[in-house]
Parts: sequence; structure tokens; C-alpha cells
Amino acid sequence: MLVGLFEGLDAVLLARIQFAFTVSFHFIFPAFTIGLASYLAVLNGLYLRTHDSKYLNLFKFWVKIFAITFAMGVVSGITMSYQFGTNWSVFSDKAGPVIGPLMAYEVLTAFFLEAGFLGIMLFGRSRVGPGLHMFACIMVAFGTALSATWILSVNSWMHTPTGYAIAENGQFVPVDWLEIMFNPSFPYRLAHTLTAAYLTTAFIVGGVGAWHLLRDHDHDRIHQGTRTMFSMAMWMAAIVAPLQIVLGDLHGLNTLEHQPQKVMAMEGHYESHPDGAPLYLFGIPNEEKQRLDYAIGIPKASSLILKHDLNAPLDGLDTIPVADRPPVAILFWSFRIMVGIGFLMLFVGLWSLWARYRRTLYTNRWLHRAALIMGPSGLVAVLAGWITTEVGRQPYTVWGLLRTSESASPLDAPAVGTSLLAFIIVYFFVFGAGVFYILRLMRAGPHVYEGGLAESADGPIRTAGITPAQQSQAKDKKEEG
Repeated sequence: MLVGLFEGLDAVLLARIQFAFTVSFHFIFPAFTIGLASYLAVLNGLYLRTHDSKYLNLFKFWVKIFAITFAMGVVSGITMSYQFGTNWSVFSDKAGPVIGPLMAYEVLTAFFLEAGFLGIMLFGRSRVGPGLHMFACIMVAFGTALSATWILSVNSWMHTPTGYAIAENGQFVPVDWLEIMFNPSFPYRLAHTLTAAYLTTAFIVGGVGAWHLLRDHDHDRIHQGTRTMFSMAMWMAAIVAPLQIVLGDLHGLNTLEHQPQKVMAMEGHYESHPDGAPLYLFGIPNEEKQRLDYAIGIPKASSLILKHDLNAPLDGLDTIPVADRPPVAILFWSFRIMVGIGFLMLFVGLWSLWARYRRTLYTNRWLHRAALIMGPSGLVAVLAGWITTEVGRQPYTVWGLLRTSESASPLDAPAVGTSLLAFIIVYFFVFGAGVFYILRLMRAGPHVYEGGLAESADGPIRTAGITPAQQSQAKDKKEEG
């Protein structure tokens, strides 16, 4: 029955859909944990500095959410590596000498670093002392960012390949590892992605804080940690949102230099503009007639943004062979979703500054409603950004060198389609349950006596007498009370 369901479909397209589905599920978890790990390190540092129990309660509240999200990120990431061997074996064979070592470094230096200190961060506060526990928090935060750095280096090389040679058997072989790792698009993609992760976390934390401020409108019932996390999230939004827009502009200019047809598709420029290109705000891409229907734009604004000159000429897709053009409709809309959310984030951040100035940050219910609605916006924005980046690379897996159609394994459509269907069912069941539980934890909110992760009463036998952790444990309990 399943064989007949997928008969006649394109196996390469199904393989692309499968990888897009699994990587989209995976991407939302690191996008949250990268920022959340840093937030937890800041909370723990503030608690050690001030001994204010609200920071400890917030740490214990968010560390439970971090543990679940981190686990789902790890599990969802493992399945993608298998697809390189099952669905994309030709790509793995040809590009493996370059991307294989970089992905191994990600596992050895970053994943092990995270895993090695994660247990201490989650369960070690009462066992290792405040100093080592703080060091573990910093290492987990550093490890999440380092893990993203290696992966983004691999991804960037696929967009702007440098430092390689092509062997007689068609494989890409490394010539200069520094050029491979620090390829032309890597710094921009790294800065843009990490900043997006911090913004994603800020708006999730702010959304949770806004929910509890709206729910507990009787201000005597509002836990002081709720105000604190909302305030910290709004500071992050106000500072990082404008920075992200600047970084996005720089990343776009780099893309125009190395992948011009991607920018042409993002802008909806089917035709060339010799004396200044318009910035299209809205339109419906018409692939059949190669034009943008119902276009609404600002004359010459695209030339001003991309070339800093109102009259600068910009080439269109009419200068690119049809076989080398990316899909315009997907890029056109995913780019606008990403940019639109970015400016909404900027608006909320500026609004929070005004409310802070008016001393209404904790009482402005319209601001709280806006922050609550914007809570998941970072996740939508990073997915839209990823779609823009990856779909814009089509029809290549390695830009200009290896086409997607030449990278897939020689599999029949029913084989790929059946595994895709299995992924969809399992992912929605397993990760749906995990997300539901995370939302329940967020709904509960921080408490005055936040319990944190449960620790076993049966610990190892201590033969060293009283440890530093034991000495500080009584002090912590006293301060929590």
C-alpha cells in the first residue's frame, strides 16, 4: 500500500523534504538552548554575586526546561547524520573529506564539552561547590555556541566553497583548512545565527514572563522572579534586535557578492534594473511568466540598500540560466517573514524601553500582550531564515560545483517516502509530547521555593569529610527561605 502511495514521485524531492522536515524540527531546539544556556549562566552568576534567591529560583525554573529541550535537540540531530549515508551518499562521498572532519570536531570538542559539564550544571550545585558549578554553567554555554560554530562552518563552506581541490575521483579534498573553516560567508552566517538564537530565547523568556504578568494581575501575587525575567528579556530584545538587523544587512551584502541569484529571488527581481531597482514589499511570484504579479514596491530602494546608491544597476534572474535559478516563490515569502518578524522584534524592544522610561514595564498590559504573542516569533524567524538560506542554494548542494540532483543516493521513491512517513509519525508523537510538557512547565511559572531537578537521596559515599558544597548547602537553603 505504501509502495503504491509514493510510486511516480521524485525520489530526490522526497529526500529533500525528509531532510528539510528533520532539520527543521532539530533547528528549533538548538536555537533555543544556545541562548538559554547563556541565560542560565547569567542567572547563576547573578545569584552568586548578590545571593538574591529570585535568581536561584529562576535558574531552577529554566534549567528544567533547558534539560528537556537539550535532550530533544540531541535526539533530533542524530537522525540527520544517518540521512547523509542513506539518502545523500553521493554527496557524502564527494564532500566527505572536507565536511567529515569538521563535523567530527563538532562532536569531539563541542558535544563532549557540553555533555561533560551538563551533569554538573543540572545536578551538581549541592555536590561540587558554587565555583565549579558556575564553571560548568559557563562551559555548557560555551559548548552550545562552539557546537553551532562548527556546524555553521560546514554549512557556510557548502555556500561559499574555498580551500579545496577536486581529486581525480571527483572528491573535494582539503588544501587549506583555514580557508575551509573561515570561508567568505562563515563570519556573517555565524554572527547572524547566534544573534538569532539569543533573540529567540529572549522572546520565549519574555513571552513566559508576560503570560504570568497578565495572569497574576494582582501585583501582590506576582513572583519577583517573573518581573526579573521579563525585564531581562526586554533588555535583550531592545539591545540585540537592532544589532541583528545590521548583521542581517551585512550578511545580505555578502550573499549578493557570492550568490547573486539568491538575492535576486529574495527580492523578486525577475528582470534587470539598469537605473535603480525597486524594493518590492508585496507581490505574487509568477514562475510561468517570470514576473512578479500585483507588485507593490518602493522605487530604487533595493539599489539603495544593496548598493548604497539609488541609481545603481542591479541584475535580475533574466541574466541567470533557467537551470541555475532557485525557486523564487519560497525565497520571496520566507525572506519577508524573517525580515518582518525582525522589525516586529525591534518594535517590541523599543516599546519596552519607552515603558521602562514611563515606569510601566510591569503594568502595561498591551506590552505584555504583544510580548506574549511574540513569544514563539524567534522560532518562526529562524526557520524562515534557514529556508531562505538553504532553498536559495538550490539547485546545488555545494554552490556552483555539485548539483542536488547529482548528490542523492540511487533510491526508489517508495523507499524514501516510507521513511519520510515514519519520521513524520514518530516526530510528532515523541517531540509533540516533549513540547507539551515544556509548555506545562512554562505555564506553571517560577515559585518562591522552586525545586529544580530532582536529585537522588542515595549519593556516593563521601570519604573526604565535609565538602565545600556541603558547607554552602545550608547557606543556600537559608537564603531560599
